[in-house]
Amino acid sequence: MTGAGQGIGRGIATALAGAGASVAVVDADGDRAEAVAAEIAGLPLTCDVREPDQVQAAVSTVVDRFGTVDILVNNAMAQTPGIPLSEVSLAEFELPFRVGPWGTFLFMKECFPYLRESQAGGRVVNLRSGSELEGRAGYGPYVAAKGAIAGLTRVAAREWGRHGITVNALSPFVLGEAAEQYFSDRPEELRELLAKTSIPRSGRAVEDVGRVVVFLAGPDASYLTGCTIPVDGGGIFFS
Repeated sequence: MTGAGQGIGRGIATALAGAGASVAVVDADGDRAEAVAAEIAGLPLTCDVREPDQVQAAVSTVVDRFGTVDILVNNAMAQTPGIPLSEVSLAEFELPFRVGPWGTFLFMKECFPYLRESQAGGRVVNLRSGSELEGRAGYGPYVAAKGAIAGLTRVAAREWGRHGITVNALSPFVLGEAAEQYFSDRPEELRELLAKTSIPRSGRAVEDVGRVVVFLAGPDASYLTGCTIPVDGGGIFFS
């Protein structure tokens, strides 16, 4: 589980652990990984998902501890919000791609041999975003990177289904720590987002998002692949 040190990632990790999964808490911030792992009796791993050697080492550690990889959840991402596309620098455009689709690809590639041999059937869940589906102004690099993750999800679902691996995505609306900090200076923007929901609140990381991941990772979702589930309170990014 990448990007598991806070917010949505922490919620998903907590839900998976609560359902009986052995969870590796992967995060670039080692202190955050340690804290979440302590809460759920997980395995903390410090890993910069942009670095192939670190990804390989993280997966090797997971296999050494747990024997295999049955479930992969890719949540790690970086943002450079609030910048018009015409003003985005090359570095600002590159960052979300290096953390998002690049990191997602590295973990999918490294975990594939174990997912293919999984006795339970391998499961991959990638995190998309309503901002990507909406084409949200000011989020150009982030939106483009999330679109690339959507493409990886669809291609892997096509290619890996014959191996018993399902590959799906979620598009959640949850205000984690980073989002709360961002919107603290932009209350009107948050009000506009909440006004679009059918259920007038943000999602809960464990109860709303995490439990959907538990479903996708379990036997009841064995014939569901290549899909994106909008866990967004009813149309926030589709109105």
